[in-house]
Amino acid sequence: MRLSDVAYGVAGRRLLDGVELTVPAGRSASVMGPSGCGKSTLLMCLMGLIRPGSGTVEVAGQDIMRLSARGLAAHRRRHIGMVFQFGELLPELTPAENVMIASLLAGDAVDDARSRAEKLLADLGVPEAAATQDLSGGERQRVAVARALVNTPALLLADEPTGALDGEQREAVADLLFSTPREHGCTLIVVTHDASVARRADIQLRFHEGRLVSAQEER
Repeated sequence: MRLSDVAYGVAGRRLLDGVELTVPAGRSASVMGPSGCGKSTLLMCLMGLIRPGSGTVEVAGQDIMRLSARGLAAHRRRHIGMVFQFGELLPELTPAENVMIASLLAGDAVDDARSRAEKLLADLGVPEAAATQDLSGGERQRVAVARALVNTPALLLADEPTGALDGEQREAVADLLFSTPREHGCTLIVVTHDASVARRADIQLRFHEGRLVSAQEER
């Protein structure tokens, strides 16, 4: 994953000002900063949901800014996984059904999607349940991680993934997330307000005046 000279502004405000970032497969990066500094904008650029005014956004060897809307949607489904703070799961579905949705949207056969979903959930230690709403908060986040990983993405994004958790659940989900680059060969980008979570990353960054700088340099 590579960002090169990425700039983006809205309402006369420069949120991203020549952002540079390269994180290879198998490695992780954390991004911190106050609310409104550009963290969510960065994630949306990486997902191709907004187009920066200039620069290159490269995911899985492809500059996604050069893709058509249809090509971008297909590329996103195949190469990018996203974990949200509150999971964004359908509570009435089983964990396997929630995970399968990502595979089915990517065009996979139902049997293949179910098989991969069930294996991934078992690997991540998610118990069987008649409905996802019956799981604990930490277990639901594991389902969200499974859904993000089911299409073997090159890039895994996580937006405040432990923000709604506390204690052992937070640590367990953080352990799981930061083990994924090594175990699944993907790049992990985590946006967080939690310094203890951010310190787990191989590369620790903070927003400063629209740019990403080393978190260590800011201390």
